[in-house]
Amino acid sequence: MHRLTLRQMYEIPLGKGDLKREGSDISIAATSYMVQKSLEAAEKLSQEKSIECEVIDIRTLRPLDIDIILDSIKKTGRLLCVEEAPVFGGFMGEVSAQVSEKGFDWLDAPVARVAGRNCPVPYSLVLEQEM
Repeated sequence: MHRLTLRQMYEIPLGKGDLKREGSDISIAATSYMVQKSLEAAEKLSQEKSIECEVIDIRTLRPLDIDIILDSIKKTGRLLCVEEAPVFGGFMGEVSAQVSEKGFDWLDAPVARVAGRNCPVPYSLVLEQEM
């Protein structure tokens, strides 16, 4: 199943990210389904390359819990932002900007992003089926 949906009700506190995995080499901030993909990648990197990734589920876009990300880069010195949206105009561009402005002194490398291709999103059923 591509996306699992929980059947019970639960609440997510607004403006509070969730640290899904602790690590010391790189921080990964992700949204939605990319959190699961980031956890899978982190496990693989740990096993195959001994790279320990800290994975953060941003959970709410606004208000953004920038503090959980800044606390993480204080430990790792690196940030990878992951989202499904196209890289141009995506939300992670804002995360990258805020981290660069507020956490520059803790970064050992520029913020990197992994995102969808820069292509128009089809809004016609026929075009959508071609994607």
